[in-house]
Amino acid sequence: METIAISKFKATCLKLLERVKNTGEPLLITKKGSPIALVTPPPPLPKKRSAFGSMKGSIRITGDIVSPLPEEDWEVLAK
Repeated sequence: METIAISKFKATCLKLLERVKNTGEPLLITKKGSPIALVTPPPPLPKKRSAFGSMKGSIRITGDIVSPLPEEDWEVLAK
């Protein structure tokens, strides 16, 4: 693990953060020789799952879904 003074970190912050990201090596930041922060790389991002097929197995068909309902089952046709 590399140790760096806060003044040098402040001057080269973006470059050092990019190096931590690319190498995976943490960076210890010190102030007057005393540690004040530890910069570590982020954990790997989880893979995105497709929404296609996400409901598979959660729906159960219990009757005929193709043919129309009999007229007596339609409330709008009741007089």
